[in-house]
Amino acid sequence: MRAMVLHETGPIHTDPLILQEQPEPEPGPREVRLEVTCCAICRTDLHVIEGELPRQRLPIVPGHQVVGVVDRIGAECTRLQAGQRVGVAWLRHTCGTCLFCRTGRENLCEASQFTGYHADGGYAEYAVVPEDFAYEIPPAFADVDAAPLLCAGIIGYRALKRCNLPAGGRLALYGFGSSAHVVMQIARHRGCEVYVVSRTPSHQQLAREMGATWVGADPARMPAPADSAISFAPVGHIVPATLEHLRKGGTLALAGIYMTDIPPLNYEKHLFYERDLHSVTSNTRADGRELLAEAAEIPIRPHVTTYPLADANRALQDLKADRIDGTGVLVMRG
Repeated sequence: MRAMVLHETGPIHTDPLILQEQPEPEPGPREVRLEVTCCAICRTDLHVIEGELPRQRLPIVPGHQVVGVVDRIGAECTRLQAGQRVGVAWLRHTCGTCLFCRTGRENLCEASQFTGYHADGGYAEYAVVPEDFAYEIPPAFADVDAAPLLCAGIIGYRALKRCNLPAGGRLALYGFGSSAHVVMQIARHRGCEVYVVSRTPSHQQLAREMGATWVGADPARMPAPADSAISFAPVGHIVPATLEHLRKGGTLALAGIYMTDIPPLNYEKHLFYERDLHSVTSNTRADGRELLAEAAEIPIRPHVTTYPLADANRALQDLKADRIDGTGVLVMRG
């Protein structure tokens, strides 16, 4: 099979992913194999490829927003059947027995493993996933529309939970990439106003077209403070400004897996009046199932730009340079 393989971390502009032939993986017990149709790209892929996350395994096939059709089933599988369309997300293993797993917080499991980081992911024509961590894809979505929901959607959905957005409230989104443009559709469907802070003109235009109440580059120009905010930008220096523009009692959720250092906060200016600051760590499988169900009901329609598998380096370069409006998706054939 063809796969884009990372042998050594490095800047994405150096084309660190190599297209090569690899043996097709075989599913083990309680695993299924997918014939992959597409895989969305993500900033977390960049953090893995460029070495910003601690190294876990090399060589590795990145990619954790995978859509495909089950074509082989390992021993002891009971839920999925050959021919079913399923998705693979970032979270691919938890212990199932620790305190966090037993109390509905498996995203905090110390034994967590992740797709495209601890095990080969979806930048390939075939991928293997534990059956318990595969998501059935609702028929409302085409493959390329489903792929962005499997991380951008799921993490955005968890961030929306963590920011405690009140019914009919005002949500500020900092950065308007893949996750934010999914979250915006959910928030607007729930009757909330959305303010978008972005420096990228094309992202600003997309936010306006999608119905944002206000769009701009400077949060100080927002017409009113937000009830809740989500920062998707991996830069810690914007955190004080986002807190300053929250209402009393508001909550800021930080949605990134990686972030540069946050500068010192002034207690009275940034945190007093019961403002809350919440991080977001991965997701639970319940988050994924809830997101897919709500997304199908709305229905969410991600804005996608497709690339051939062999152009994964170029796609990620475009992502890093903010040249993609919405989500980039690698397609395996066609």
